[in-house]
Amino acid sequence: MRLIIDTDTAGDDCFSMLLALHQPGVTVEAVTICGGNIDFDQQVENALYTLEVAGKGGKVPVYPGCRRPMMRKPIDAEYVFGEDGMSDAHYPRAHQRPEASHAVQALIDIVMSNPGEITILAQAPLTNIAAAVVQEPRFAGAVKHLWIMGGTDNSLGNVTPAAEFNFYVDPEAAQIVMNAGFACTLSTWTLSVQDSGILAAELADIAALDTPLSRFFTQVNQASVDFSMARYGVGDSLHPDALTCAIMLDESLILESGDCVVDVETQGRLTRGYSSVSSPRLPAQEVADPELGSATPANARVIRRADRAAFVQMMRRALGA
Repeated sequence: MRLIIDTDTAGDDCFSMLLALHQPGVTVEAVTICGGNIDFDQQVENALYTLEVAGKGGKVPVYPGCRRPMMRKPIDAEYVFGEDGMSDAHYPRAHQRPEASHAVQALIDIVMSNPGEITILAQAPLTNIAAAVVQEPRFAGAVKHLWIMGGTDNSLGNVTPAAEFNFYVDPEAAQIVMNAGFACTLSTWTLSVQDSGILAAELADIAALDTPLSRFFTQVNQASVDFSMARYGVGDSLHPDALTCAIMLDESLILESGDCVVDVETQGRLTRGYSSVSSPRLPAQEVADPELGSATPANARVIRRADRAAFVQMMRRALGA
């Protein structure tokens, strides 16, 4: 697998990167940064430092991309991840520096030079990906597969009752991407709540590994644990980005999925960023009920269930390296 990771690097984004960077047979071609979780420049620094912790410093280029959503004011999640996105660990600056080229141009250049060969893991608001689509209309068709962590499967969001963070931050970008024609898999917040949790006892087991990577994980994850304890009264943590990466790396973790029609609400005052997930409408349904509109083919595979235990074991193996 030749992979680009598009990320708003904070907390679990870092752990997703670690999984990909330590997976045999995977070449991370680039990391692209999109505005989202925390201050943009700090996101860049977090990606560079994560590469260094993973032993990949200077080996994977990092490209800064879109600093803000296409049409909205920026929204962040410092209240979850801390001011630096790393549980306020304030790690030293990495030796590697970001590339001068913009992430959107890097995405286009890498994909269009290698049509049908590049997989993208999108674990941030979809601004960079949407901008690449707008700038190069052939981009979506040239990507081998797009894996998205975002949206909900007709269930409660994590920012509003209607919306998950990545889609809420830039719903226009999400709408562009979901309708651009990518070969696409969607890993939703609904799935994350159900199957991405690492329990307190499992977190203790990871800490007990006492490797450089497990110590990094435990430190960076602390703010998420504290948030979970304050809001839900449990010392577990959810890992939507890492679960998406794990499923991408090993599709045997997918226990249930469905080909769906996914679209994104951009106008609703109460439903901004809502992802509508429905079954494809077939030509026969056009005749039966004209109000349904024309036949609508599926545009995404939506993961409905994943093997949580296998995911935790994959994390444990990577962090024990």
